[in-house]
Amino acid sequence: MLELTVEQRKYLKAQAHALKPVVMIGTQGLSEAVLKEAERALAAHELIKIRVLGHERDVREDYLEQLCTSLNAAPVLHIGKLLLIYRPAAKPRLLLP
Repeated sequence: MLELTVEQRKYLKAQAHALKPVVMIGTQGLSEAVLKEAERALAAHELIKIRVLGHERDVREDYLEQLCTSLNAAPVLHIGKLLLIYRPAAKPRLLLP
C-alpha cells in the first residue's frame, strides 16, 4: 500500500471534488469483478472515487484497506459511502506536491 503525505492528501482531495464515482461496490461486496474494474479505472485515471452501497462503516474501512493493498494504491479519503484512492501511473498526470 502506498503512503501519502498530508500535503499530497490535501492536494488529491481538492482534485477529487469534480470526480464522479466510477466504481460501485454493491451488496455482493468486494468481488473479483469490482477489483478488476477498480484496476482498470486506476490505470486510466490515477485518482478514483468508489461508492459503497449499503454497508456499515467498519465494512467500508475494510474494503478501502483491501482495495489499496491488492491494487498497490494509497487511501486518500473515506467519507460516508465514498472512498477515494490514488495510484500514480507510469507517466503521472497528477503532479503531487
